[in-house]
Amino acid sequence: MISIKQLQVFAAIARYGNLTQAAEALFLSKGAVSQSLAELERQLATQLFDRVHPRLQLNSQGQQLQPLADEVLARVSDIGQLFSPEAIAAGTLRLGASQTIGNYLLPQLLAAFPEADIRVEISNTHKLCQQLANFELDLALIERRSHLSQLQQQPWLQDEMLLIAGVNHPLAHYANLQLADLENSQWVLREINSGSRELFEQQLAPKLTKVGRILELNSLEAVMLAVEQGLGLTLISKLAAARHLNDGSLKQLPLALHFPRQLSLVWHQQKYLSALAQQFIAFCQQYAG
Repeated sequence: MISIKQLQVFAAIARYGNLTQAAEALFLSKGAVSQSLAELERQLATQLFDRVHPRLQLNSQGQQLQPLADEVLARVSDIGQLFSPEAIAAGTLRLGASQTIGNYLLPQLLAAFPEADIRVEISNTHKLCQQLANFELDLALIERRSHLSQLQQQPWLQDEMLLIAGVNHPLAHYANLQLADLENSQWVLREINSGSRELFEQQLAPKLTKVGRILELNSLEAVMLAVEQGLGLTLISKLAAARHLNDGSLKQLPLALHFPRQLSLVWHQQKYLSALAQQFIAFCQQYAG
């Protein structure tokens, strides 16, 4: 009979890709982890991983087992919580957040779950969606639509992208800005596959005849500091820029175009949402309301 321990070992190896890290996460010896995996594969009469030294990669059989094992382990955690008096569900929530959300909204959300085991990954939307597709995350808060059909997306908050300049930039003194004024301007932008970069490339850049040099940085604060130093313009989240606009270190340019965007909750369609995940989603929607 397949045991919970075997499924825990399988899930850990699937997540970390090697026996050593899986053993450390489970507080087991490497030998015990290897033996447990071997016994599981013997019982199922199939290999679950391709041994690509030094990593173990899920094969097609392992990929079929992964969402089932994930659900069983989450349900076991929920059963353990069923009659518990604590308000916050037990278990671990592997949560992803894009940079804007992770840096400027997530701390307020996490403050409502002080006792919960929530492990956060802050990255760009493209990477988070790939991690969700591979069951490496349970849930993510992202800045744009996912293009992966296996993911379920739920609208959350509205955000707006602002055209921003340093206070000493020549365009900062314009009372009425036209698209023609942006021609050949230099830009400071997030990396490709980030939500803000995608919006720039889809909604603003096509309206310009020529886009000037782009300085690419992978941190929102680095982008704003570079803009503050006069290295270019940026298109950035209102949430991220608020403090810098309030203290006068950056200035919003008066362009008569609006760039709204939808922030969303997203998870794998085959993912069993644990009690903790459901509580977190419900709180996010309450926060938005």
